[in-house]
Amino acid sequence: MKHYLMIYNRRTGLSEVQEFSDDERASAMQARYAAEDRVSDDPDVEVVVLAASDRQTLERTHARYFNTVSGLIEQMNSDVSGE
Repeated sequence: MKHYLMIYNRRTGLSEVQEFSDDERASAMQARYAAEDRVSDDPDVEVVVLAASDRQTLERTHARYFNTVSGLIEQMNSDVSGE
């Protein structure tokens, strides 16, 4: 399982993704805390560490971080209509 540090700005989108191996989980968390300190004055920025088997899985399970709002709406409409 890999760990991904993600810094996401709700206004501008994903600004950073950093990949860590399974044995680097502690490093991923330290990087998260450092990033949170850097962006603590901006309420529109999220800093998270997520785990996934690979980046493709992460992009599928947490698509909102990798897509625009209009892209997400288009994806939802496609899912609903079965296209």
